[in-house]
Amino acid sequence: MALSAGDVQFIYSVLANSLSADAATRQPAEALLAQCEARQGFCSCLLAIITSRGEESDDDVRLLAAVHLKNCVTRCWRNSVDSPAIDNKEKVYIRKSLLLNMREENGKIALQLAALIARIVCFDYQKEWSDVFSVLAQQLQTSDVFTSYQVSTVLFRSLKKLSKKRLAFDQRNYSQISVYLFDYIWNLWKSNAQIVLQNFSVLSQHNSSLDQSNDLLLIYERWLVCLKIIRELICSGYASDSTTMQEVCQIKEVCPVLLGAIQSILPYYPFFKERQAKPWSHAKRACIKLMKVLIILQDKYPYSFAHETVLPAAVDFCLTMITNPEQADTSFEEFLVQCMVLVKLVLECQEYKPGQIGFEAVGSSEHAIFDQRKNNLSATASSMVMSVLPADRIMLLCDILIRRHFIYTATDMNEWHSNPESFHHEQNLLQCTEKRRPCAEALFIILFDNYGVQLAPFVASIIHDVKAVSPPLEIEITAGMLLKEAAYTAAGHVFDELSKYLSFDEWFCGYLSIDLSNGNPNMCIIRRRIALLLGQCAFEIKGVIQKEVCDALVGLLGDQDMAVRLAACSSLCYAFRVFGIWEVDLLECIPTCWAMCFKLIGAVQEFDSKVQVLSFILVLLNYVGDDRIIPFVSELSQFFLKMTYHNDQALVRKHTSPAYKTWEESSGECLLQIELLDAIRTFISSLGYNSPLCYGMVLPILQYGMDVDSPNALNLLEDTVLLLEATLSNAPSIVPQLLDCFPYLVGIMNGSFNHLEIMIKIIEHYIVFAGSDLLQSHATSLESILDTIVGNADDKGLLTTLPIIDLLVLMFPQEVPPLISSALQKLVFISLSGFISLSGGDEHYPSRTAVCVTSAAILARLLLLNRDFLAQLLSEPALIARFQQAGINQNLLLLLVDWWINKVDDASSIEKKVYAMALSVILTANIPGVIEKLGDILRLCTSVIIGGHGRTTSDDSSDDTISSLPLSDDPEYSNTSKEFKKAQIRELDPIRKASLVDMLRENLKECAALHGDAVFNAAISRIDPLVIAQLRQALEIG
Repeated sequence: MALSAGDVQFIYSVLANSLSADAATRQPAEALLAQCEARQGFCSCLLAIITSRGEESDDDVRLLAAVHLKNCVTRCWRNSVDSPAIDNKEKVYIRKSLLLNMREENGKIALQLAALIARIVCFDYQKEWSDVFSVLAQQLQTSDVFTSYQVSTVLFRSLKKLSKKRLAFDQRNYSQISVYLFDYIWNLWKSNAQIVLQNFSVLSQHNSSLDQSNDLLLIYERWLVCLKIIRELICSGYASDSTTMQEVCQIKEVCPVLLGAIQSILPYYPFFKERQAKPWSHAKRACIKLMKVLIILQDKYPYSFAHETVLPAAVDFCLTMITNPEQADTSFEEFLVQCMVLVKLVLECQEYKPGQIGFEAVGSSEHAIFDQRKNNLSATASSMVMSVLPADRIMLLCDILIRRHFIYTATDMNEWHSNPESFHHEQNLLQCTEKRRPCAEALFIILFDNYGVQLAPFVASIIHDVKAVSPPLEIEITAGMLLKEAAYTAAGHVFDELSKYLSFDEWFCGYLSIDLSNGNPNMCIIRRRIALLLGQCAFEIKGVIQKEVCDALVGLLGDQDMAVRLAACSSLCYAFRVFGIWEVDLLECIPTCWAMCFKLIGAVQEFDSKVQVLSFILVLLNYVGDDRIIPFVSELSQFFLKMTYHNDQALVRKHTSPAYKTWEESSGECLLQIELLDAIRTFISSLGYNSPLCYGMVLPILQYGMDVDSPNALNLLEDTVLLLEATLSNAPSIVPQLLDCFPYLVGIMNGSFNHLEIMIKIIEHYIVFAGSDLLQSHATSLESILDTIVGNADDKGLLTTLPIIDLLVLMFPQEVPPLISSALQKLVFISLSGFISLSGGDEHYPSRTAVCVTSAAILARLLLLNRDFLAQLLSEPALIARFQQAGINQNLLLLLVDWWINKVDDASSIEKKVYAMALSVILTANIPGVIEKLGDILRLCTSVIIGGHGRTTSDDSSDDTISSLPLSDDPEYSNTSKEFKKAQIRELDPIRKASLVDMLRENLKECAALHGDAVFNAAISRIDPLVIAQLRQALEIG
């Protein structure tokens, strides 16, 4: 039943009750609102509540109504499966009412209404609401500044929402909107800009603070919203000119005006800063937003931006702000960052580099003209950049970046001294658009990349000069020390280009090592920078100096300052990756590195620091490797124990020894635990078959991580399973404690198949290395796992699992089949029902065919190795009933025979032999209908024998069911490897050793005796004589 205007008060009371703190009142109201949402008229009632302003209307209820209306429109504006669409008449009413009620005093409700209108515009423009933008443009012209501001907000949100629609039709519509609205919005923005500047001028003439009228503040806010609308109209209304080569004329119209506005507002910044907080905030905000728009326009429309009235003026202004000390009072850090970003974008812009675009389509005149135009525009833009950046200005910019903008400020130093660890990570994480120093560094790198030839000797000279202004043994933080740090920073970024002018060996021995010898706490600035520098220069370090560099970095791991220690750790982590190509053996450094890492991990507090140290330990493990790690096993095991339990209280409670209780401090850091598990896995792999040395550490972690009931199971399970696989892969044997981990796999498999592939590898390890012990101790768990997989996994999962079922039947033909009877019944159903469903053509279902082929091979092996059990399995009442429910009433064994006969071409070589041997055994069974299939069986057996798969197959290397590797004489190919064990099992496979020829000959005799010569000879006479001739030939081959 639809709601009407008479229900508005009822909906209002329900909304009010849904805000109640009393759950008994709130919950029924929420349920009632959910029911009302599906009723026609509900949105109209909500809109009536929103627009009913006054003392009788609670703003909280109105806000809730606005939120419900927005969500209801999102779900019900269009038809969907879950909810019916709002009636068209109601939609018309809502659209009109919203446009008439945009003046809203409550800011939160106004934002919800703006978002609501934007969503409806996105749904209905252009078909159902074609006049929305013309109406908004008319309302924007109202003399009521407050209404005009709110309309501008609605317009911006609508345009932004509409710009997300990317279809060509929608893009054309947006372009039409841009053409329609741009001139009016642009003129409004310029007129508002004049008002803002006049207001700033008036305020600047008074030394005391003056209150601005509310209308002036609204005009200022509307001015900034219009700026965003202009940006949106241009950027979403016109494609990038780097792809279309079409000039966007609005760029040359807008950008000079925006730049002029910045230049007009900026001088007010220092005046307002001292006297008037609000105007100062407005001036600062305006300059930043205007500069950001220039950056966005340059980035999307580089060719249009490269106009004689735009690019030179903008770059020149930004360079002046960056390099001119007289501008220091009028600029501020956030604005300088934007200036640097614009210069950086211009310098790295590929469209401004002639010769970067080649003539790719020589045969196409259209493409050739297009590319020629690109090259011409690039050449023009390049000449503009050169005119504004002559050689002397390039040198000046480089010098100013290093000497002024690379220098740590007093604020930086206070942050460092208050928390060195946090400061170190903040410096590494800062983006080049956030703070001045990283932005200056990014600009320096681009500048050097463009003009490295002329800048390299200049930067090298600065590095030589800083020795005079900052002696190595100074103990106070001076301007010279800060300049030295800045120079070293510059060198680290571009040292590969400086190597022609600066010998690293001489620099390290004559400067850097001497600087490092000064352990004064204030010299931490230089020590940290050198630590980072040595990592940056690792590829350039040659010869015997490598050892000295490594010793220096290892020494810095023990520095008093945490920022220095972390910088050294970071550089060592990178350098040891490079050390593999170095000429010196750094193994003697390893014990000290371990000791320093263990101390460092205990001293740091932040997650990033712990991960950094762990990363270094991983690198060291890979560097040391193999037997050379044995001396460090005890220390590393204790370290990992401490770290892992240090990060999990639940694990601490399970183990009460002192070593376990040291893990208390960082409980709950799951990301760190994941990093630890990865490091332990690398440790295990490095130890290889010596891994039992660390089982005391690994086994408790495995048991905890695989417990699906543990608090962190969701986060740690995948990495713990990988750790178990690595432990088993490197185990010389399965010890009882490792075997006890097997039951945990049941809970994991019951949870999901996300880790199925790695789980199958793990189960295969247990079967190969501890098959008998596994069946004796955990047979029920094994049965549960296989039954879960076979009953629920998809074809891909089954193909992964079937080889281990085949392996189990091969290794334990008497013990395993009764144990996994349920899984085998499911395999019979999968195989035979799949055979029937695929009989119409299996080329469209390759995975299902592969599953059926492999399942049938397992059943054939079962027939050969445990004939009585297969007969019992196929006669199970539950299995027969399941087939009957599926409409299959044939004899299951005969169905299986048909599968082996018809699908032999899809089988592998060993599977073909298994099929043929199983079929030869079937000839001896007293089953009605078998003798009629004698011709098909003999044809298959003959083809297998002639194909070379029927003789004794000790030389047969093909096995797709049980994956294996050939035996190897390689001394590194250990007889403890899983693949070696599987190869041995394969060699002992009785089916491989058996002769199909001998078996067929004996079974034919038994078949003749079973059925009598008359019946047997009659069946033989019905067979094609060519097949009989081939059979005789095959039997002679045998």
